[in-house]
Amino acid sequence: MEEGIQYATLTDIIYQQWAGKTAKEYKQFKGLKKENLRDNMTNEELVLNMLAELSTTSITKSKNPQTLEDNMQCAADGGDVARVAREQLEAKTGRSVVSPLSAKRFFEGQEPKGEIEDDKNIEE
Repeated sequence: MEEGIQYATLTDIIYQQWAGKTAKEYKQFKGLKKENLRDNMTNEELVLNMLAELSTTSITKSKNPQTLEDNMQCAADGGDVARVAREQLEAKTGRSVVSPLSAKRFFEGQEPKGEIEDDKNIEE
């Protein structure tokens, strides 16, 4: 497997299979420009993405693919494992796992509760 475009293609297949979005669509969904997608995933998204990657790696090792097409099928199969887990979690919680929440949006929603009081009030 060559790095670069082929790696990006496989990553997109994994994302598409488990989350229903390519990496570019996922970043747009979260309102990201240059930020790292993984750094802006919720814990649930990150765990499912890791499950998809781990599953893809395990499937790839067991099947020993020789062509890009074979690797693409392994990526799709690995993403499917995480898709099934996502769908089961969503069915049991009644909410979507794939979230527009990003670190930037999370921290923008966190406003300070007020100024820190000066030291003389603390010494009393």
